[in-house]
Amino acid sequence: MTIVGAIKKTLESVNRPLTHKEIYEQIIENQFYFFGAKDPISLVRNKIRKHCIDLDFPSASPRKLFSIAKQTSGDSLVRYTLWNGVIPGPEKTTKTNTSKDLTSEEVLFSSHKEHISSIKNQLLDCIKSSDPSFFERIVVDLLLKMGYGWDSSLAAQVTGGRGDEGIDGVIYEDKLGLEKIYIQAKRYKLNSVTPSEIRDFIGAMSVKGARKGVFFTSSDFTTQATKHASQAQGMNITLINGSLLCDYLVQHEMGIERIFTYPVYEIDRNFFSDD
Repeated sequence: MTIVGAIKKTLESVNRPLTHKEIYEQIIENQFYFFGAKDPISLVRNKIRKHCIDLDFPSASPRKLFSIAKQTSGDSLVRYTLWNGVIPGPEKTTKTNTSKDLTSEEVLFSSHKEHISSIKNQLLDCIKSSDPSFFERIVVDLLLKMGYGWDSSLAAQVTGGRGDEGIDGVIYEDKLGLEKIYIQAKRYKLNSVTPSEIRDFIGAMSVKGARKGVFFTSSDFTTQATKHASQAQGMNITLINGSLLCDYLVQHEMGIERIFTYPVYEIDRNFFSDD
């Protein structure tokens, strides 16, 4: 029997929520599994959380068997039970303080998510403080970095400025320029992009006979502006707000510098197998 199998059998036999330490004690008492690890209690906790619904970290298993039991008032202990197979909706997710039961990998993963969120906020501050012409270059370079354009250096043009005819940039998808992506970039600190600005972009694209457009902003789009873009006839317009823009910048490591990498390990079971 595996450790996970022993955990499952324990929860089935007691039919009530248990802490990871209580599960370990039951496994030992019933001789469901014999541990060789130096810290078997932590090993049990790690196995439970890897197979626990609603817990997400890199080595978490897609096979979910357990869930975190609802915490009673005044009880700080985290208890686990067998998962009933029902995926809870966002409004039904159990609000449980599991910080004391986090594995080292979960701590790293959570801290990394907070770090990335902080970096994105700092990126957005830098973008909002930059010159509008610099913002136009950023978004054009980003599309090239994302793989749009037939060449990384020759397939783009920043056209913003006086006489730009409502187009701030162009990405040439093929060498002959038969397919183009037109770009509009609005660097706003607070104001959201309005429906009239979307209409102006649609009009500018229509004059060019364009079918593809991307509208970038460092702020956001009003609900009506989003609706206008989705209803544009004969053309596909993608809207990218400040938050999504920073997501893409981080993904493609633009405007940021990698300073250190922390490798995360898990045991390679195949290494210990003769098969």
